[in-house]
Amino acid sequence: MCAPVNRPLTTGQKLSNTALAAVRAPVEHGFAHLKNWRVLGKLRTDPNGATALVRALLVLTNREVAR
Repeated sequence: MCAPVNRPLTTGQKLSNTALAAVRAPVEHGFAHLKNWRVLGKLRTDPNGATALVRALLVLTNREVAR
């Protein structure tokens, strides 16, 4: 949430931002890791094939990150 200029965020707005950030961070980190796989930039296939490829890459990425 945004506070108007010259007025700080309320406690509720800060809590809301914290909760939103906690949900967004893992998702954004996942996308960042997926960007390391250059094959996704050249992917020209049907959505089902892309879904299977992305799932496989996520498994590999999670194994790499968990080391």
